[in-house]
Amino acid sequence: MNTGSAAAGVLCADGHLGYAHPIGGVVGYTDHISISGVGFDIACGNMAVRLDTPYADIAPRIGIILQDIQSVVSFGVGRKNDERVEHELFDRDDLWRAADVVDLKSMAQSQLGTVGSGNHYVDIFEDDDGSTWIGVHFGSRGLGHKITTKYLAAAGAKDGMEVPPALLPADEDMGRGYLAGIELGGLYAYAGREWVVERVRQIIGGAVTFCVHNHHNFAWRETHNGVDMWVVRKGATPAFPGQFGFVGGSMGDDAVILSGVDSPESKASLYSTVHGAGRVMSRTEARGRFVRDPETGKKIRQPGKIRHDEWQRWIRSKGVTVLGGDLDEAPQAYRRLPDVLAEHADTIKIEHVLHPRGVIMAGGNEFDPYKD
Repeated sequence: MNTGSAAAGVLCADGHLGYAHPIGGVVGYTDHISISGVGFDIACGNMAVRLDTPYADIAPRIGIILQDIQSVVSFGVGRKNDERVEHELFDRDDLWRAADVVDLKSMAQSQLGTVGSGNHYVDIFEDDDGSTWIGVHFGSRGLGHKITTKYLAAAGAKDGMEVPPALLPADEDMGRGYLAGIELGGLYAYAGREWVVERVRQIIGGAVTFCVHNHHNFAWRETHNGVDMWVVRKGATPAFPGQFGFVGGSMGDDAVILSGVDSPESKASLYSTVHGAGRVMSRTEARGRFVRDPETGKKIRQPGKIRHDEWQRWIRSKGVTVLGGDLDEAPQAYRRLPDVLAEHADTIKIEHVLHPRGVIMAGGNEFDPYKD
């Protein structure tokens, strides 16, 4: 808040440390756009749809359904989609030129519809009425990461977590180029999530009866308290009155569909809410790491805070079938979502509670530089 033209700021209840800008942090700038405030995974976000298919109808074959999804959708680092996805976005030459990333188009097209790793997923849920839901979480993949890297370098950004955010004047050429990159990343992320959800729907069967789709790593031009500003939300969901959002917990916890309400607290929060439960430990704290033995010089594994049997026991107790994932994404690495949502109780309304039944993530052996 002490950098640039910051005029308003919020830290949501799932907040934790991030590169130059906290995850769960929202800042409004009158004259600047924050590259750090959007983050490497431009337009990372969630999409959820409800189907007219009762979950009871598919429950006996949930394992087969997950395997079918895994055979169609690519999870992991730098993966290419086996199916070439045609999309009108690739005909938007003006936007690719404005962002100065025409050279990234081929890579972006080959990755469209891939999910990546880290905390990105495809989930099958059941709500309290017995309906089946599809939920996905991922962003703009290599395209967003490379756009961010390009503009961070151009801005002379410092590397590290606790460094000042990298800002660009929004009305200068470089700022306008980055804003074009954000728009491009946003359209790309929407297209990818829509493609994945549709493929999953085809596997499950049924028709969509409700849809919610939001970015939570993005920048919007908004007016708050009569002041026009660029609002960056990094790991934070827009929650204007009546606006729906899909917020996940962890692979072993319920998710929710929520909507924003109008209140003084909502106004003070810049109409923003959480994007998830929020981590309570780093990935290496959770799963452990390799360190060098000072006596032998050999690498030895230093155990993490979460044991494999504890992770699996949690998943079994919740009745969730999981393909992929690792200790760094175990439920024990996260806060409990109801506790986090309770801190925002005056700003949101819970519309549906979604119980996870099937979860697909990249395996623990995948390293993905494009995760958020």
